Parts: sequence; structure tokens; C-alpha cells
Amino acid sequence: MDDLGRYSRQMLFSGIGKEGQLKLLKSKVAIVGVGALGTIAANHLVRSGVGYIRLIDRDVVDLSNLQRQSLFNEEDVNLNLPKVIAAQKRLNTINSTVTVDAVIADVNVDNAEDLLSGFDCLIDGTDNFMTRYLINDVAIKYGIPWIHGAAVSSRGMYAVIKPGITPCYRCLFPHVPIGRGETCDTIGVLSPITDIIGSFQAIEAIKLLTGAATSPNLEQIDIWDPSLFSMNIMDGKNPHCPACVNRQFDFLNRSSSLQESYSSLCGRDTVQIYFREKQERDLLKLGERLKMHGKVTGNQFLLRFSPDKETSIVVFKDGRVLVHGTNDIVKAKSMYSRYIGN
Repeated sequence: MDDLGRYSRQMLFSGIGKEGQLKLLKSKVAIVGVGALGTIAANHLVRSGVGYIRLIDRDVVDLSNLQRQSLFNEEDVNLNLPKVIAAQKRLNTINSTVTVDAVIADVNVDNAEDLLSGFDCLIDGTDNFMTRYLINDVAIKYGIPWIHGAAVSSRGMYAVIKPGITPCYRCLFPHVPIGRGETCDTIGVLSPITDIIGSFQAIEAIKLLTGAATSPNLEQIDIWDPSLFSMNIMDGKNPHCPACVNRQFDFLNRSSSLQESYSSLCGRDTVQIYFREKQERDLLKLGERLKMHGKVTGNQFLLRFSPDKETSIVVFKDGRVLVHGTNDIVKAKSMYSRYIGN
């Protein structure tokens, strides 16, 4: 048993106490995405004494991460460390009694159930919608509560999703957005908003793990033009939801029309990304968003974006994408997520 003295100030808080602390020590949490939100949540949960934490991320530490991803430093960049390894090393120096399991992986339809089942709580530290729908399917299938979080520019949001109790993510966002929205790499992000949202995710996780009441709201915050907006989601359950009502797990089903497909094109140093459900892209709008980040050319049929000399991303009007300059599917997926906005 860990020396509870290190948690003495936390146990003095009436909402936790010794009983709550013992629950935390026996709890297991998985964090999907160890970026701005994930590092903040992991830091708080390790310090709070959550007994087992799995960190899952596919990327390595980049210099641009250091502005907001609080567990990393310049040495991690120079060593080209995977994010989960750098985070694990730092967290082990903070609380060596907590088990931090580092998994270098891209969460996808093939591994999501193996990576995420068996936990008491899941935390969304991702930057893309498709992974959130995947988390949602796993959470419902295995009855695991999870905490959605997102932050971009000066804005952020979070919500607690409890299968069978609250509306699920697909109730709240029934359609996968076309184009996938704004990203930190295209419109930027302020570090205080990621700290705030990640901290709220951590405290909601602590509430879940100790049996306390969680927020019933989708909370939205802007820190530049300060505003707070709370929307109670408890009445938002879709009585016809494919996921939480009909238990139709489209994002765990390889044959579903909602799946994205990734394939490396033999001999071409190119990865193709396409959607079984056809999408109509607004190429003009996408080009305007991307041209400040690289060279943009195109015509009425396609858009070509070149963020550097080695890589180009071709987006077709029907949604199909070619990432030229790599045959590594995980790298291509990361590039797509970064610039096109997954």
C-alpha cells in the first residue's frame, strides 16, 4: 500500500477523504492522445494517485509541442522520443508508485477494443472526431464512462459521457463533420485553454472514480473574449441513436459505410485515404484555410497542399485524399489530421 501521507491534502477534502483515495489507488484510466489535454490530465491523475494509467499516442515530441504540452522538454525533442515514452519518464519521477503504461499506437478499428476495454474511465485527449466516435463505441459496448475534451484557438469544451445514463457522443454529434473542422496546426491554440480543459477532464475523472456526482453539462469556455456557456445534455438522448440505443457500433465495424480506409499505394510512396460514405469537399474554403501554412494549387476537381518540400496532400472533391511523400500509414494519418482537420 502506498504511503497515504503524500495524498494528505487531497484526503482532507471532504469530497474524497481516505475512502475516496483508496478507490483512486485501485482505479485504472486510459488516456487516448498524449498531447496538450492528455499531458495535463495525466499529470493531475498521477499526482492524485490513480493506480494504473495507460497512455496511448502515435506521435513523437516536436518543438512546437512545448508551448502547451506540459510533460515535455527540449531534450525529448532532441532525442526524438515518442510522446508516451517521454510522458512516462516524467510521470515516473513525479509518483513512482503509480503504474504508467506507455503504448505507442494509433487507436483504430483493429486495436481499440484491446487497448481500451477493462478500464474504469477513458479520457479523450485526441484531436480528431473519428477517434472520438471509436472511443464512444468501445465505451458503450463495455459500459465504460469517458470524458470528452477539445481545445483550439482560445476555446475549449468538455463533457462527461456515461453509457446508459447520459446521451452518448453520437447522440450529441450524430453526423461525422465533413472536413473535420479547425485544428491547432491551422488556426493555433493558447496553452491556458488546454490547461483548463485538461484540468476539468482530470477532476471529472476523479469524481467518476470516487463515486461523486459529475457535471451534467457540455461546458464551453473562451478565454480570449471571456465567456462561459453550460448546456445541460441530459435531455439530449436520441431515442433512435444507432450506438447507445440500437448498439450498432459502426466505428468498430470494418464494413460500415462510416469507416475511413487507409492504404499504401505500392511503389508510389503515397498513402490513400478515402471514405466509404462519399463526402463533398469545399475546396475553395479548404484552400483559403491552408494557404498560410504552405503552397496551395488546384482546380475545380482537386486541391494540392504542400506544407514542405517532401510532402504534398491532394484532396479530391469527393473527399478522397492522397498523401504523397510517405508510405507510412500512421504518418500519413497524422499529416491528414494535422492539416486537413480530422
